[in-house]
This record gives sequence, structure tokens and C-alpha cells, in this order.
Amino acid sequence: MNKINFIKVKVNTQMLKSHFRLPASSIQLLSLIFLVLMSGLGYSQNLQTYIEEALENNPNIQAVEKQYAISTEKIAEVNALPDTQFSGGYMFGEGNMPMMQQAEFSVMQMLPWFGTIAARQKYANAMADADLVEIDIAKRKIALALSQSYYRLYEIAKKQQVLDSNIQLLKVYEQMALTSVEVGQASAVSVLRLQMRQNDLAERKMVLAQDFASEQTVFNKIMNRKEVVDIPIVDSLTIPEKEVTIDFEKLNFHPELTKFEELNKVVTQADALNKKESAPSFGVGVEYMLFNEAPNMVMPMATLSIPIFNKKFKSVARQNKLRYEELNIQKEASQNSLFTQLQTALRSRDAARIRLETQDKNLKQAENANEILLRNYETGTINFNEVLDVQELQLQFQIKRIEAVAEYFKQSSIVKYYIGND
Repeated sequence: MNKINFIKVKVNTQMLKSHFRLPASSIQLLSLIFLVLMSGLGYSQNLQTYIEEALENNPNIQAVEKQYAISTEKIAEVNALPDTQFSGGYMFGEGNMPMMQQAEFSVMQMLPWFGTIAARQKYANAMADADLVEIDIAKRKIALALSQSYYRLYEIAKKQQVLDSNIQLLKVYEQMALTSVEVGQASAVSVLRLQMRQNDLAERKMVLAQDFASEQTVFNKIMNRKEVVDIPIVDSLTIPEKEVTIDFEKLNFHPELTKFEELNKVVTQADALNKKESAPSFGVGVEYMLFNEAPNMVMPMATLSIPIFNKKFKSVARQNKLRYEELNIQKEASQNSLFTQLQTALRSRDAARIRLETQDKNLKQAENANEILLRNYETGTINFNEVLDVQELQLQFQIKRIEAVAEYFKQSSIVKYYIGND
């Protein structure tokens, strides 16, 4: 398996001590560099644990969940009947007419057509199901954003470590150059060039420290932490030797596509509800009448409301048909877009693997060139300009290798967003 670790500096300390007459402090420094390059960062929290925490605390997800809660509450709302109507009247003064009505009281309850309330419930349920899909979409987006931020942190941290190891290596070369200057085998310019190179790498390391702090803030905010907490980064990332075959059929079950199926159900239920609401509505009630010189009376009542001249329902039916066609077109466009983005992520991931393999070859060759230059030191023919050139190339290859690994996992997180776990 390809595995990114620190680049080992193969330096024979005994050879340097006996032939190069390096101070004891330089020998200790070489040993220190070797230990640094070989050591890891220790335990770090698993990315999946971070994702689970973010899914629980991120306000974007919480907002979508509240919207779903509102939609489910509306299911109970649609069960309600229209307000019951109460009315009454009383005649003041003395009346001389027999059978004169003194007062009346009535109550009336309007009722929707048979099946209308059930249609409203189905429509509200369909709306709630559509909002439920939005929760899945929001969770996938948060997991993707957090993964991308984590791998950016990983990339920055590894670049810092590589720069630090190269600075330490340049200090060793500086000691070697000083020794060569003492015996007349090198000029002071070589020492100055090595020092300037160290200054350049130190500057780059400080800039990366700022980048790391900024990205760490982004990571903590995705997790909705009030304080910026240090994020331990995994020591190494392992790239599988072979890629798992991608099942493109899984893309059809992506929530951004299933959302359109739920919205189609909403339109279907809206159309069924519109048909029910276009039917007549009726009401039942009772009226109680009080008379002066006659027995009081109770009169049952009924009313019927027929939408004869109302074109609203026909218009709504046409709108639902157009909305259904619109959703199908939008789904097709979204499906094409998701497929294209998935293919782009897969190609980028494959390209990252190729770059990684190339940098491994380059690093091996740079290591061989570095060993040749160190052997030349024994004969007093070492060219520190060549040492700097090889060191710069080696650093360039190390940086590109880190970028390739980080890019591989960034693109893998995008692939996971589209098709889920392989």
C-alpha cells in the first residue's frame, strides 16, 4: 500500500564523524532529524467521530430538522374543521302581533366534501417526506465540508513537518560547508546560500502556520464549537492499492435526486386535494326560536356551497401538471450534473494517484543523487550548489507528494458524497 510518511534522511553518522570531522552537536542533530522523521504524531481522533459530532451540532442541520418538525406538525393542522358559526338575536320592546318571534339562536358547522380531510393529510405527509430528504442532503454536505477541511489540515500539517525536517537538514549541510570552508574546499558564499535557503523555508513554514490556524477555525465552526480547539491530525493516510468498482446505479438513490420523487408525490397529492376542494361543501346546523304566544321551535338547517363560476380549481390543475413536468426536467438536469461531477471527482482521484506514484519515483532518484553528493564530500569535491539544487528538488517532490495524497482523499470524500460508502 502507498503510505505517506516523513521522508527518511539516510545519513551514515559514523561516516560523517570519521571522514567529515563534524562536531558532536551535528551528529546529535542528525540523530534528532532521523528520530523526528521516523516518529509519528500519536493518537488522533478519527474523522468519522468528528463527522458524527458535526451532524449532531451543526446549526444548518438543526434548522432543516426544525423545518421537518414544522411539516409534521402541519399534519395535525389539516385535520381541523372550519370554525363553528354561532348567531343569535333578541327583539326588545313590546310586540302586539301574535306568534311574534322574541328571539332566535342558531349554530352552523360547515363540512368539506367527503375525503377532503384525508386528501389534506396525504398532502401534508408528502410535504413532510420532502423535507425529510432535505435533512439527508444537509448531512451529506456537512460531512463533505468537514472531510475537505480535515484533509486540508492534514496537507498543511505535513507540509510544515517536511519544511521543518528540511530546515534541520540544511543546518547539517551548513555545518558541513563551514568545515569545508575551514580546509579551503568551499567558499563562504556556499554557507550564505544555505543560510538564505533556511530563511526561505522558515518563512514558508510561518505562512503555513497561519493557514493552519485559519483552517482549524473553519473546522471548529463546522462542528459548531464556540471555542477553537486544536485538531489532532492523523499521522498517515493509506491509499488502497486498487480502487473499488464504482456502482453508478447508487447515484440514482442520491437524496438530491430522490428529492424530486418526493416533490412529484407532493404535486400528485396537491392535484388530488384540488379535485376534492373543487367539490361542493355543505353545512349542518340548528336554529332555536322563541315566540311570545306560541311554543318555541327548533329548526334543523342545511346549506350547500357549489363553486359554479369559480375557475380557480381548473387553473390549479393546470399549474400542477406544469409543475410535474418542470420537476421531471429538473431531475434530469440534476442527474446529468451529479453524474458529471462524480466523473470529474473520479478522474481527479485517479490523477492524484498517478502524481503520487511519480513523486515516489522522483524522491527515490533524488535520494540516490543526494547519496552521491555526500560521497563526494570524502574526496573534497562536493559542490554545495548541487547540494542545494538536489535539496530543493527533493523538497518540491515531497510537497507534491503530500498534495497528491491530500487531493486523493479530498476527491474520495466527494465520491462518497455522491454514492455513499463504497
